[in-house]
Amino acid sequence: MNFKPVQQIRQFSWPLSFRNLAIFLSLLFIFTLNGCGLNRLHHLNIPSSQLIFTTLSNPTTFNPPLNTSAFNVFGFLYDGLINQNGITAELEPGLAESWEISENKKQIIFTLREGLKWSDGQPLTADDVVFSYNEVYYNPKIPTGIKDILKIGTSGDLPTVKKLDDRRVEFTVSEPFAPFLRYAGGITILPAHALRPYLQSTDSNGNLAFLSAWGTGTDPKEIIGNGLYRMVSYKPSERLIFERNPYYWRKDAAGKTQPYIEKIVLQIIESTDNQIIKFRSGEIDSIDVTPDAFSLLKKEEKRGSYTIYNGGPSFDTRFVTFNLNKMQNQQGKPFVDPVKSRWFNTLAFRQAVAYALDRETMKNNIYRGLGEIQHSSLSSNNPYYLSPEEGLKVYEYNPEKAKKLLIDAGFKYNSQEELLDRDGNRVQFKILVKSEEKARVDAAVQIQQDLANIGMKSDLQVLNFNAILQKLDRRDWECYVGGFNGSGVEPHGGFNIWSSEGSLHQFNQGPQPWEPELKGWEVSDWEKEIDRLFAQGAQELDDRKRKEIYGKFQQIAAEQVPFIYLVNGLSFQAVRDRVQNIKFSALGGAFWNLYELNIAQPS
Repeated sequence: MNFKPVQQIRQFSWPLSFRNLAIFLSLLFIFTLNGCGLNRLHHLNIPSSQLIFTTLSNPTTFNPPLNTSAFNVFGFLYDGLINQNGITAELEPGLAESWEISENKKQIIFTLREGLKWSDGQPLTADDVVFSYNEVYYNPKIPTGIKDILKIGTSGDLPTVKKLDDRRVEFTVSEPFAPFLRYAGGITILPAHALRPYLQSTDSNGNLAFLSAWGTGTDPKEIIGNGLYRMVSYKPSERLIFERNPYYWRKDAAGKTQPYIEKIVLQIIESTDNQIIKFRSGEIDSIDVTPDAFSLLKKEEKRGSYTIYNGGPSFDTRFVTFNLNKMQNQQGKPFVDPVKSRWFNTLAFRQAVAYALDRETMKNNIYRGLGEIQHSSLSSNNPYYLSPEEGLKVYEYNPEKAKKLLIDAGFKYNSQEELLDRDGNRVQFKILVKSEEKARVDAAVQIQQDLANIGMKSDLQVLNFNAILQKLDRRDWECYVGGFNGSGVEPHGGFNIWSSEGSLHQFNQGPQPWEPELKGWEVSDWEKEIDRLFAQGAQELDDRKRKEIYGKFQQIAAEQVPFIYLVNGLSFQAVRDRVQNIKFSALGGAFWNLYELNIAQPS
């Protein structure tokens, strides 16, 4: 059978663009600090076979299954069994040259390419595929979100994986599972010869050595991959350097080894102000263009020798969410103050906040009109999107309606127009937001002002992204202005967010397998219904019926508003004109086809 494939679930798709993670400075700052930057562009001695990119944060691990951060290096180091075309979303061969699906849709046999090797020259075989699943991803002692997306139907079974021979692996599911091909094909395959020893030993506390393996303190040259590049060096808060993997499988039609570009430098620049400065001075080759920087950068395209690509609405999300968790820690203390928990778990409270947010002003001021108001977890260009015209509930800006909802729910206002609950407690909470994204911080500031207009007092907590992750993991937060990377066109890509047991079910995070015993977790009826719909949608192979199922999910999510969606910006990315063969899209970005890009030689 002749098929086509997946790249890796957003973590796996393309790590460089960081579309929903980039931050930019104001135009005034750019004009003031870097007026002469363009004059430097033609004096830089940049090697012709090198690309320089930038990231806002250090990676948190070099161990793929343990990663929870969008700031990672895995898109350079690993290839999937199959890959996703960044324009069409069709599946194309990767490490697997082909695959066959049984008539009952319960078995997939992947056939690996002949002669595959790891970046250290060791053979890559079916044993590595089986090891990755059975010994790592399915291991109950390893905390990884991969298990979430592979759980099948209401049973929660995981696919069985077995070796047929050195090049063939058979995956079997207990029932038809529509997203399975994309997921099984896109998950990172790990080197058994390098990582198995870490599964055979424990530390003094009985934890697998694997949990501390391949941390960011590991010599980068010891990290073994199967992708386009291999890591050469890492200087925290400075840069990562990658060289072309001499054992990578891909060749062009003429038999020339790909990728063509020999070296990648990933500079760690935590200030987006400085990122823009370095881009405008020609020191980096690409940068995401947010609306507040678009006008200036667009004017400089010709002089700066770059092109700004527009892919339309992104697949990412921006939202406000409240911590609905009612659990207690080991000491019996609630993660969320019970008084505030009652507010957050009141539907009228969440809906009132949705009506109180002036997202049209947010779009016009923060996004400079270069975006659209978002109403769903699915982008408006997703084929499974339920539009307002089709029945999706929306929240037009209406602070008076917000106040009425609150009063009807038992809240009240004092003489200073401050909102109190029925017991006289002032409605006040903290809004958590990461510091690295200026647009997100600006949105949090406006949210704070909009909530003040309906009598709520909020205090901003602006922290770096790694600190944010720690607070989310500890459930140590009240309100969060967050975002998720787009999961592409497959709605099941959001399963680990929407599943009540998912590792990214942040608004009501349940006990995780690796955590000590926690008590008091409650799952609402509407969360259970979303669980059921996702299970049903995964089982259904008829696309028309799948759209109906995921439409019902979107209706419930819009009614219950665990996430209050904000504005979906357009996908803009600036790339130096010397980089050739760019095929830009909102789905894949500018570098999904990095293997076939090349650098124009100076004339």
